[in-house]
Amino acid sequence: MPQSPDALDAVAVRTWCSLALEALGRERAAIDAINVYPVADGDTGTNLYLTVESAAAAVEAVFAAHETGSTVPGPADAVRAMAHGALIGARGNSGTILAQLLRGMAGVLAESGDAAHLRRALTEAAAAARLAVAHPVEGTVLTVATAAAEAAGSAPDGARLRDVLDAAYEGARTALAATPGQLAVLGRAGVVDAGGQGLVTVLGALLEAAGGLPGERAVPAAPDVLPLTGDCAEADPEEGGPAFEVIYLLEAPDEAVARLRGRLDALGDSLVVVGGDGLWNVHVHVDDAGAAVEAGVEAGRPYRIRITHFAADRVRAGKDPVQRAVVAVVPGDGLSELCAEAGATTVLARPGEPPASGELVDAIRRAHAREVVLLPNDAQLRHTAAAAAEQARAEGVRVALVPTRAAVQGIAALAVHEPGRSFDEDVVAMTAAAGATRYAELAVAERQSWTMAGICQAGDILGLIDGDVAVIGTDVPGTARTVLDRMLSAGGELVTLVLGQDVPDALADELGEHVREGYLAVDTVVYRGGRQAAPLLIGVE
Repeated sequence: MPQSPDALDAVAVRTWCSLALEALGRERAAIDAINVYPVADGDTGTNLYLTVESAAAAVEAVFAAHETGSTVPGPADAVRAMAHGALIGARGNSGTILAQLLRGMAGVLAESGDAAHLRRALTEAAAAARLAVAHPVEGTVLTVATAAAEAAGSAPDGARLRDVLDAAYEGARTALAATPGQLAVLGRAGVVDAGGQGLVTVLGALLEAAGGLPGERAVPAAPDVLPLTGDCAEADPEEGGPAFEVIYLLEAPDEAVARLRGRLDALGDSLVVVGGDGLWNVHVHVDDAGAAVEAGVEAGRPYRIRITHFAADRVRAGKDPVQRAVVAVVPGDGLSELCAEAGATTVLARPGEPPASGELVDAIRRAHAREVVLLPNDAQLRHTAAAAAEQARAEGVRVALVPTRAAVQGIAALAVHEPGRSFDEDVVAMTAAAGATRYAELAVAERQSWTMAGICQAGDILGLIDGDVAVIGTDVPGTARTVLDRMLSAGGELVTLVLGQDVPDALADELGEHVREGYLAVDTVVYRGGRQAAPLLIGVE
């Protein structure tokens, strides 16, 4: 059990994030199942988990940066990393509000993590969250946050950190139990607010990190909990409500965001805008997703845009699961479309932003199948994919992980996928196809460094075959030809080329001609990968 500190230090913040992630992992499905407000989309527990997962990863990155020395990060570094990680990884209404709560706390705890500052941190957090929601409603996570702050403030003068946290936790639990009487939709369903339940879980993890034992005092169960779902923030759910959830990160000045709030509020509901210092997380439910994104473009630079079609989720939720599905991680939007056309559920791995295990679990759930073949398509995602597969198996889904190490191996596996076969036969065929595909990619060297092919300089074109640098060149076409010759020297029947967004079609024509002239029995197929980290991906099978 963690010792009781007098103030939260960086290690305590790290422990808090770890315990919160573990607790939300256990309770995610239960929180999803009680969520009725305002949209029945069944992902509030998942959204909270993904948000905290991003916060925990940011804190771990700060600790990793100090590993070479003998010191640990300062508490200010840890709490700011936690808040930033939550902001950039926030998902859904619940996750976005939680990110603002953590940001509000971090602004005070960066000064000190003692009991007095914790009281003020909880107060600042609750106030910041209310300001972030366009139309606050009582009986939601906002009510629970306010109750936690008020309870912490009522702790006796001179109270220890743990005593203040204990008061906040008990105040949050009491407020959560009262939410069905404050919000009619909760009362009709016989459930407590799901976002509030998630906040109680996070506060419980904080109390445990400070030496408390919240696990011994379970939150009172709501009567006759129904398997209904949704996020929390504003108006009553209606069957004819907005069709889309739009979320994006936005780089913009404060004055532009003030105008953006008004614009988005007129377009839809469930509007939450959190952040500051030029970086914001925007969440809104609208019928016109394009207009919501365009409003962000007018305000600044939106990116990491996520659009969810509620109607599609509702239709899928009402159907029996299909027998089998494929979930594939893809490095660019072009391949995402290609794999989706082949029937796969895709997870986009943006450059420098590998998906977390929670996103893979979320995709497995969206596939809505009894059996799932998971294609990570990246050697670095092996452990992440294994964790996601284990979680999905615990939820009753039969999952097979095909250890694809590159997108071209995933394409080869998907090409032989046959739902009519038995599950084991299908997995064996897909694994064999992936294993028979050698893979390569081109990359631009960022600095001078040693490689297996010699010393490269910044700006050199590197040809990586099966993950190792095999060729160092000065231009993309020449390096690509050399890589192809190396790979085809061992034989092959089909070359797959995946071109990045800025690579001209002429390169594909040139490489195709090179293959035809030198290797008469080898065919070439070309795909557009869209925005991806590598200018060119190559597969030979």
